[in-house]
Amino acid sequence: MIRKPILELLHQGAHMQRWNDHIRPKGFTELDKQAQKMVIAYVVAKFEEQERNNTIDWRALIEGGLFEYLQRVILTDIKPPIYYQLMKEQGEELNKWVVEQLKDNLENIPGNFFNKFKSYLFDEQYSRNIKKILKAAHHLATFWEFKIIYSLNANIFGIEETKTRIENEMEEHYELIGVQKLMLNKKTSNFLDLVGQLRFQQRWAQSPRIPETSVMGHMLIVAMLSYFCSLELNACDKRLCNNYFAALFHDLPEVLTRDIISPVKSSITGLDKLIKEIENRQVAEKILPLLPLYMHEEINYFINNEFVSKTKEKGKIYIVTSREINEKYNKEKYCPLDGEVLKACDNLAAFIEATLSISHGITSNHLREGAQALYQKYKNKNIAGIEFGQIFDYFKQ
Repeated sequence: MIRKPILELLHQGAHMQRWNDHIRPKGFTELDKQAQKMVIAYVVAKFEEQERNNTIDWRALIEGGLFEYLQRVILTDIKPPIYYQLMKEQGEELNKWVVEQLKDNLENIPGNFFNKFKSYLFDEQYSRNIKKILKAAHHLATFWEFKIIYSLNANIFGIEETKTRIENEMEEHYELIGVQKLMLNKKTSNFLDLVGQLRFQQRWAQSPRIPETSVMGHMLIVAMLSYFCSLELNACDKRLCNNYFAALFHDLPEVLTRDIISPVKSSITGLDKLIKEIENRQVAEKILPLLPLYMHEEINYFINNEFVSKTKEKGKIYIVTSREINEKYNKEKYCPLDGEVLKACDNLAAFIEATLSISHGITSNHLREGAQALYQKYKNKNIAGIEFGQIFDYFKQ
């Protein structure tokens, strides 16, 4: 079972401010950047798979993103040019130090996770094509940020040098068709702009909190939690990838509707269902048209009834339980997705968000009552063999 220090480390990126020597808006944390990077990586990889007929190892893409995030959080907020220079000249030594810091908490994670982590850091040929996609996604996310802050920092010394460096970095990735399309600033680029707005939508907006997290950052946290739970379930690759990307996109409709808090949804009978219908309609009318048609079915599978466990066979969707997936459907051909586990991970992320702030001394009735309600809901809960009650106990106040 995943340990408490790793759960805390996943949230550490919310403390790390990007461009903190520049004028910038909220939503420029390392957690937000990494979340947007993984959305971009998904889109770029889909282009490569569908339009270049390249085979994509989706599990390796997920794991590579997680490995890079852990590495970045451990190395803290080093200014990018300095970071790249250090990695070029002392990269192996720095990575050895990163591995040593994480060893105790990663060694017991299933799925050969720790050995894969080391291979990713030290073997240049390991997941080589995946590293190209992730590097391109990283630079695209940086480019997206820079376009926002450029006009705010026009008079700051060195801004033109930074602009030239970032533009040169983008040119390195033009071999990827997804990068070519995104740099055209047409509809798929508009999709990423729209999703990027989730970086500015604050979680628990009615309460002060440390660290503040955005809807975008929350989506990545839930995705990483879903990945670790999938390892515990010994999930097949398709199940693991479905769980991760369904979690990564689960709040996508909120870019159009904003976060409607649970007490409001449950205040009137049928309101929750009506809100969901409106969200689905908005997604169909305003979000999906920005993506190529071949992405629509999968995105819909991810975000429609996202908290219901399901399988798919010959184009037809079947509602099941995660326990049934364990017993019967944990195979690629069934395209399994653990909606129940995703819901628990979503609530676990909210619980950790509240309790971390309370432990920092920043609290409110909303945080205390929310944390208490979530703990009571999950304190003895087992879902598909995962003891969520034990994980919630890590953060019990």
